[in-house]
Parts: sequence; C-alpha cells; structure tokens
Amino acid sequence: MQTVLEWLKKELGFIKVSPYEKRYINTANIHTAIYMSFIGIVMELWMIIRYVHQRPGKTFFEYFDGETNYLIFFSASLLLLVFSVRYIRELGKFNAGKIIAIVIILMDICLLSRYLYTHVGNTGFFGILFGLKYHLLLFAMAAVYFNYEFAEIFEENESDIYGQILIVLYSLISVGFGVDTSLYDISWGRQILCFLTMVMFAACLLVWRPYSSIIILGVSFIYFYSKWKPHLEELDLEAGKVLQGDTINYFILFVVLVMVSFSLYHQRKKEAEKDESLLETYNRLNRIAVEDDLTGIHNMVYFNQEAEYQLADESVDIEDWIYLFLNIENFKTYNDQIGYQAGNAYLKRLAELIRDTFSGDPVARLSDDHFVILTKADDMDDKIETIRKDVHREDDEVYMELKVGAYRPVARDQDPRIAIDYARYACGLTKNKYNVNFREYDKEVDSIFHKRQYIVNNIDNAILNGHIKAYYQPVVWSESREMCGCEALARWIDPTYGFLSPGEFIPVLEENRQIHKLDECILKQVCKQMHSAMSQNKPVAPVSINFSRIDFEMMDVVALLEEMTHKYNIPKEYIHVEITESTLTDSAGIIKKAMDQIHKAGYSIWLDDFGSGYSSLNVLKDYNFDVMKIDMKFLSNFGENKESSIILNTVINLAGELDMISLTEGVETDEIADFLTKNGCKKLQGYLFGKPMPEEEIREKIDSGFYKISEKHV
Repeated sequence: MQTVLEWLKKELGFIKVSPYEKRYINTANIHTAIYMSFIGIVMELWMIIRYVHQRPGKTFFEYFDGETNYLIFFSASLLLLVFSVRYIRELGKFNAGKIIAIVIILMDICLLSRYLYTHVGNTGFFGILFGLKYHLLLFAMAAVYFNYEFAEIFEENESDIYGQILIVLYSLISVGFGVDTSLYDISWGRQILCFLTMVMFAACLLVWRPYSSIIILGVSFIYFYSKWKPHLEELDLEAGKVLQGDTINYFILFVVLVMVSFSLYHQRKKEAEKDESLLETYNRLNRIAVEDDLTGIHNMVYFNQEAEYQLADESVDIEDWIYLFLNIENFKTYNDQIGYQAGNAYLKRLAELIRDTFSGDPVARLSDDHFVILTKADDMDDKIETIRKDVHREDDEVYMELKVGAYRPVARDQDPRIAIDYARYACGLTKNKYNVNFREYDKEVDSIFHKRQYIVNNIDNAILNGHIKAYYQPVVWSESREMCGCEALARWIDPTYGFLSPGEFIPVLEENRQIHKLDECILKQVCKQMHSAMSQNKPVAPVSINFSRIDFEMMDVVALLEEMTHKYNIPKEYIHVEITESTLTDSAGIIKKAMDQIHKAGYSIWLDDFGSGYSSLNVLKDYNFDVMKIDMKFLSNFGENKESSIILNTVINLAGELDMISLTEGVETDEIADFLTKNGCKKLQGYLFGKPMPEEEIREKIDSGFYKISEKHV
C-alpha cells in the first residue's frame, strides 16, 4: 500500500517525472503565457491611455519618468507574447521579434537613464538599485530573448530553458508590480486588487511542481503581508476585527491559489502521462511496421519500400546493384543444441553485423535465419566473406554455413518481393551441397525455376487431363524369380516439357504440399487398372503404393484406401502401403494412428527406403511393418566394399528376426541378386528384373508369359 509519505511526495511533486512529461508541462506553461501576456498587453495599454489622458500636454519623459511601471509591464508582456507565439508555432528566423527586443532594450536604457538623472545625488546606492529593479528585469528579459533570436536555437530542451527564464522574469515583474501598486493604493485607502491580480498571473504561469508553487506564492504573500499589515493596523476602524477578517480572507486566497496550482499541475501531469502513453504506442506501432521484433533491424515492409525507392532513382544504374538472400545452413541443429534463447541472441548479433557490414544498404530479416540485402555488386564478395567468417566461428560443435542466393534486377520498377523470391530460389539450389555456398539466379536457374512454377501451377490440370501416368516396376521372389508384385511409380508426360522425371516434380510437390494430389491420382489409376484386368479374368499382381508424411496430413489415407478398394472391388491383400522411414520422423502421432487403422483394415504396410540416411532402430521398435525395403544405397560399391556385404547380411537377418519380409531395391546384376538370395533376402526389385513401365507394357509382358505371376504373394 502507498504510505502517507509516498502520497505526500507524489502530491507535492517530489516524484521524478519523465523528460516528456517535463516538456509537456513546460509547453503548457508557455501556452498559458500567450493568454496571460495578451491580457497584460491589453490591460497596460488601457492603463497607459488612461494615464496619458488624465495628464494632457506633457512630453514622453514627463509621462514616463522612470518610475511609472505601466510601460515596463507592457513591454515585458509583449516580449513574452512574441516568444510564446514563436515557440508554439515553431517559427524560424523571426526578424520582427529581434526588432521588438532591440526597441525595448533602447527604450529601457532611456527610461533607466532618465531615472538615474533624476535620482543620483538624491538617493542612496541601494535605493537607486531598488528603484531600478523593474528596469533591470525588463532589460534581462529583452537580453534573453535577443540572445535566443540571434543564437537561432530550435532544439526543444534549450528552447524550454529560455521559456522558463522569461516566465520567471515576467512573474517577478508581475508580482513586484502588484506589490508596489497595491501598497500605493492602500496608502490612498484603496484595495489590494492589483496584487491579487498579479499574483494570480504568477500562479497561472509558474505551474511546475506543487512544492515550487507553495514556495513562490508563499514568499509573495508573506512579503506583501509584511508590507500590508502596518497599514491595516493604522486604520481607525476597529483595527483588530478588520485585521483579523482581512488576514483570514488573505490566507484563504493563498490556499485557493495553491490548490489551483496543485490542480493545474496534476491535471497537466495526467494529460502528459496519457499523451506519452499514446505516443509510445504510436511509436511502437511505427517500429513494428518497419522493424523486425526479434533482431531490431528492418523488416520486409521497410526493405521493399527502400528497394523500390532506391532503384527508382534515374541516377542509379540498376546493373550495379544485386539482391542477396542469406540463409544460415544447419541453424536448426544449432538452435536445438544450445537452446532457442541463445539462438535468438545469436540471430540478433548476426543481424547487427549484417546491418553494419552493409551499412547504408537496405537490409532486413525475412524470417527465421533468413536475411535479405540490396547492395552494390562490385564489393559484395568481401562483405559476404565477413559474415561467413562470423558464422564459422560461432560454435565449433555445430557446423554452420552461410548460403547465399543472388539476383540482379532487370528493370527499374521490378517488384523487390519477386526479386527476393528469385534470390531465395537460387540459394535453395546450394542446399546440402558442400563447397557450393553462392548461386546467382541466371538463365539456367531461371529455366529450372519456371519449370518448378509450372509443376506447381499445373499439377491439377495434369491429373485432370491424364498427363500423370502410373508406371509399374516388377518385384520378384528371390528364389523362383517369379513376379510377386509391382511398385506403382508416377510419371508425368507433359505437352509443354515432355517427359518429366520424378526427381523433377516430386520434390517440388512435396515442398509445396501438393504431393497428396499425385499419390491419390496413382492410387485411383492402380485400382481402376487392376479392376479392368480382373474383370477380364487376367492375372494380376499386388501393387505397392507410396504415401508420404504430407499425405497423412492433407487427406484421410485410410478412408481413401477403403473407398477405392470398395469402389473397384479390389481385395485388400492386393494393395500394399509403402511408407518411407523419413516420414516417421515427423508427425509420428498422426501416422502411428493411421498405420494402426490400415493394419486393422487388412492392408499390408511396407517400410520403404530403410537405410537411406534417416535410419533409426527406434522405427523398428515403435512401428509394425510387414515388409522392409532395403535402400539401394547399401548396394553402392558392392564387391569393392566388404562392409556393405556385412551390413546387408545383418539387416536381412534383422528383418527376419522381426518377422518382416526383406526386399532389396536397386538390384542390377546377377552377382548382387545371387548374394541377396544366398543371404536370405526374400524379394528383389531393380533393373535386372525390369524398369518402371506403363500399364500397357507390363500387361503385355504378363500376358505373353515374360513375367510369371507367382501364386504366392506373401
């Protein structure tokens, strides 16, 4: 809970305010000064006219002999008004203000000289000095304003200081003028309204901290009361009662003015806090709009704007400029090993290095560990090397590499987002390629890029128009070499690009999460063609069909299998589901559930590509498979590498121990086939027994007896 002491400190203004709040309150005081100084000008003009009108036929120095305060207060009000308007309106050079300051200084010198001429020799030193107080204060005001004008100070903090000095000097003149005038009025039996008016001027102008208001008003009221009290005591009107009543009213007025000052201060402070909060929100939103929230460098919104602006300049030769896309390869491993918090800290430091290295160039973080730059092509190599060295020395235990894609703009008005896409694609071509760390988007890359775009954009059309074909590669029993099944593989015969190999379109469809369309198309073709052969009483062999991780995420694989086998009346033992080992490393929960349903529905499940680089014995422990397909990589350098034979034999025995049928793909020679047969591999697949072929060709070979379908499928 807030203590009484803390509450008092807050109410009296002893709590430190922010620079914004301080400036807000100072500016509010200067706003107030406009109105108060204007009132002072009007009031003194009226008093000057009235004073002159009552004394016709006199010269200027007879009217204003150095002791008349009207002209001084008028001049002080004029100076404060000019400064306040100039400050609020943020005017530049203001020659009229300089002229006014010079005129007032000259006038004050004349009045000061007049006063000295009439008083030197008749008045003591301190008496003269006291009589010159308003002249000196006015002279100080004019000098301060004159210095402000000629110094051409436009910084906010320094302008505030000048404003505070002028307000203090003006308030001293106001209060002093009120004291002297009211004391003069009292001597003639009149009221103290002039003092009350002037002290209200000061109270309205000096709204800084509540404790300062108490001090300023307290000193003013005590001083005036000390001068006023003797006059009250001299009055022959039951002095005690008059003195007591006036004292009470006088004290009440002091309290009221203090409360008004308190109220004004706290109201302005609350407004300042609210305004500052809104300003901070506005600035934060502006930062968010152009700044990456993790690294603090610019984001893509700012980058795109700056790149467009820079290249739109006719004086810029776009051939000198190049877009760069930076990717930190293997950063995910780094993140996993040291933690995401430390990884984010590194990204922030790296972003600052990139910004500083490419100082003056548009730089932004695109996402994750990806950064984009627009820079001069002639000096980019050294700068890229600076970044690469930093990436290399970050962590000895995790090897990271800087991969860079580049694209040179071909038109001044080219969309930066498209240019970055090209650079990113070029960078992607360096992925997992040792010693290939930079790739520029050239004609060769452009051809590949547009083919990829064509694949993504035309997969639906290719399926609809029958450009996607199911090809079949035989699988044979190792002992009898009779066909025991086929693997269905997709081929794309395109009217524009001709024959597209699976290596061209499958990775693209997987990357763009479109592969499920292809696999669904192959399943439907297989079931339809198998149904056609069965309806003609032709022999058919079971077919295995590949399904990827994305298939299980994008569609209901189990429902699709059930729908197709039911629609075409296909026995479930004739459809085998192949799942690659890498599929099981992601979304394991979804696939595990689907595999249980597939088994329960009566389909056989094959583990595809075992040993392709993602091998994990946990897969064999956690999942139930009917067939293990051993990857062809085990057969590389067969005969030259004794370890390959040992590993193959071990894997085959492992499959048998786990009640799985072993199948080795990529068999191309009789030597390999004989070795696998001798070591217990049950099924074989490869070019030795047939390459993938269209349905018409394999049907012809089955019908002609070239392939004999085994009665034993499992």
